[in-house]
Amino acid sequence: MVDPKTEKVIKLMTDQESIRNIAIAAHIDHGKTTFSDNLLAGAGMMSEELAGKARLLDFHEDEQARGITIDSASVSMVHDIDGKEYLINLIDTPGHVDFGGDVTRAMRAVDGCVVLVCASEGIMPQTETVLRQALKERVKPVLFINKVDRLIREVKLTPKEMQEKFMNVIGKVNDLISDLAEPEFADKFLVNVQDGSVAFGSAYHNWALSLPYMEKKGISFKDVIDKYGEGEDSYKELSKSSPLNKVVLDMVVKHHPNPRTAQKYRIPKIWQGELDSQLGNDLLLCNKDGEPAFICTKIVIDKNAGEIATGRLFSGELKQGEEVYMNLSKKKSTLQQVSIYKGAQRIQVGKVSAGNIVGLVGLKGVFSGETISKNEIEPFEAIKHMFEPVVTKSIEAKKAADLPKLVNVLRQVAKEDPSLKIEINEETGENLISGMGELHLEIIENRIKTEKDLDINMGSPVIVYRETVGDESQMVESRSPNGHNILYLKVEPLEDEVFKAIQEGDIPEVRMKKKSEDIWEKLENLGVSNDEAREYKEIYKGCVFLDRTRGIVLLNEIIDSVLDGFKLVVDSGPLSREPLTKLKVSLHDVKIHVDSVHRGPAQIYPAVRRGVHEAMNKAKPGLLEPIQTHVIEAPIDFMGTITNLVASKRGVLEDVNQETGQVSVRAQIPVSEMIGWSNDLRNATGGRGVSSLAEQQFKKLPTELQEGIIKKIRSRKGLSENQ
Repeated sequence: MVDPKTEKVIKLMTDQESIRNIAIAAHIDHGKTTFSDNLLAGAGMMSEELAGKARLLDFHEDEQARGITIDSASVSMVHDIDGKEYLINLIDTPGHVDFGGDVTRAMRAVDGCVVLVCASEGIMPQTETVLRQALKERVKPVLFINKVDRLIREVKLTPKEMQEKFMNVIGKVNDLISDLAEPEFADKFLVNVQDGSVAFGSAYHNWALSLPYMEKKGISFKDVIDKYGEGEDSYKELSKSSPLNKVVLDMVVKHHPNPRTAQKYRIPKIWQGELDSQLGNDLLLCNKDGEPAFICTKIVIDKNAGEIATGRLFSGELKQGEEVYMNLSKKKSTLQQVSIYKGAQRIQVGKVSAGNIVGLVGLKGVFSGETISKNEIEPFEAIKHMFEPVVTKSIEAKKAADLPKLVNVLRQVAKEDPSLKIEINEETGENLISGMGELHLEIIENRIKTEKDLDINMGSPVIVYRETVGDESQMVESRSPNGHNILYLKVEPLEDEVFKAIQEGDIPEVRMKKKSEDIWEKLENLGVSNDEAREYKEIYKGCVFLDRTRGIVLLNEIIDSVLDGFKLVVDSGPLSREPLTKLKVSLHDVKIHVDSVHRGPAQIYPAVRRGVHEAMNKAKPGLLEPIQTHVIEAPIDFMGTITNLVASKRGVLEDVNQETGQVSVRAQIPVSEMIGWSNDLRNATGGRGVSSLAEQQFKKLPTELQEGIIKKIRSRKGLSENQ
């Protein structure tokens, strides 16, 4: 028998006006999971006594043990406003930057997010990062200022000082929204105390207030402060008069759009198909009777059900037993189950409807980012992560007999966390795993041992570099192995403006179609000439391929092989087989054999590889190293210690701010120098210093280090001097 709460969820799933898809996002330790617990308690899904302590959405053992959220978790709940019920599909996301990929993927599934900011700490680096991730997907933010109890009990602010503190936080959040949002959305997405798109309170003590709620109930700041001064537990009355779930979910319902409203402006951003087609219309209107279109944003491996694909159904319905099509894998599969979520609990239902966050079972080989439909359709835009994996470790099974199991486990892990990069070499037996940082890889190592029950050894961390050029090359002539096809190629550095636009997702990484007007227009706005913009054929991992040939009759017969070959080259450069970046490759002429037997991929791929490698060697090739910008905070007494520590890591100070006994240092530090950084900072500051990643970029490795690093990488990869 279905319990009444689940019955309500199933009923409301088809009422799109009453649905809100939201994520909770914030800097680490600003209280997201405790906040989510209290929303669940208010919806009757857990006891109020456990809220803030149970961490119900942190259902992995390592999340409970470390006290941090590592995986995003979904839950559906019902909220009542004046007798009208609303379905809230909520995703709690991680705050630690090493797990930012989960935040990026969650934002594809939702239309609104509640951004939490600690009242005491204010805007932090990850606050900016999660806002950037939300606004990239046209997800509308509202603001919750958390831990207000600290301002009352620890800092002892007056009502006036507290209001000034709030206005400072709100102003900074709106500055970020103005800077980060697309121009047409910046004003619409600003948060405002007056209209109630800002709330404040204490997730730990389970109360919240917004200006409309205060006016309605006749509550003032002074009343809140007085409650904390009346006695040991007098503040608990606030959770009864101003319960967090009531105030926050009222704000969500009022200020976040329903799926029908949101998809009108989100679909043009995340789907590149023809908007005036039938499918385009179904997506824009969130048509539950239209063609099903689902994007998978997360894979969960269930011991009983196998792979569960969680994501957003943007149009149509999906039913148990239906055959569906996986557009990127280009294969069909049958849905064994369709389901909704209640935290760790998955509720099986007969069918799911457009506008909801749901789980699908039975999609063999599915991966995050896959588009599921009934018939073949244009897939959704690839989900682009904010930061790239830059720390790599080798991984091996302790017992030789476990090698096949290790390969299967690594493939599973790659599906569960697409921000990891896994390289499996079944010939040499070497397996590499790349992540966002040491903690990221440490968590994965622990889960393989505990949850996957496999004994492994992990090697020492190594850094992932990038290869590029510093100049334009001469024209290079490159022949295919059989000598019957000749490519004439040039390489040069990609313009800064175009590269930045690709990195920030303003220009999608795609293979061009005959009509790519929107991309051409964006390129022209960045200073690329009209003619050159139309020569773009492929954008891939920060590199571009241009076709500058004229009137080559057979070019269409081989162009896909040329572009596939280009992508293979980008993945492995000539200096040390590291990925390429910020490179422009131009095809100027080509001679093609008339017989198709002599111009297949086996002939074209090596010609492209040889040509690009040779051209790069004539264009001042070099390595770029990953550089992270960190914001380091500590008591002001440690300013000199921190400055010396940064200098010892080849770091460069960008900014230093001092405020009320604290110092905040913004510094750029090479990732290669940051192995063991957390321990070094802890030791240097007696455990009182904290560091947050704000940005990541690749910069030229100092000339004096280039040769030595290249030799080390080639040696590690078993490459000969001239291979």
